[in-house]
Amino acid sequence: MEKKYKVGYTTGVFDLFHIGHLNILKRAKEQCDYLIVGVSTDEVVQSYKHKTPIIPYEERKQIVESIKYVDKVVPQTTMDKYVAWEENHFDVIFHGDDWKNSDMYREMEQKLKSVGVEFVYFPYTKGTSSTILSNVLKEMLDKQKKSEKGDNE
Repeated sequence: MEKKYKVGYTTGVFDLFHIGHLNILKRAKEQCDYLIVGVSTDEVVQSYKHKTPIIPYEERKQIVESIKYVDKVVPQTTMDKYVAWEENHFDVIFHGDDWKNSDMYREMEQKLKSVGVEFVYFPYTKGTSSTILSNVLKEMLDKQKKSEKGDNE
């Protein structure tokens, strides 16, 4: 079966890997012959989310590399997808629709369309997110610390 695109690109933090991450990778690979995935470095995540991922970059990279839909993993060292295009020359960029119409993506879309890159947005997987998972974990750890502190007093 002929796929619509030759080389596809998507990015993410992929912290606390979950079904939403898998859905994006699977759906992207269904539309392209070769899928490149940019995994955000810890420094990039810190720069725009103002927090450090729970799982370190090298481990997140290894997890994503092991997924059968992924052909190549590269570090995402900047949020500028044009820089990624200059290095990887993809035909299409796939992303969750939670970023659609954001100022940053509107500008990026225009810039990348000028070199022939299409944007494909997938519906955000409702009910699951790394942010929710990390907040729940943090809350549980805080409760555990308080409980242990109370036992030691």
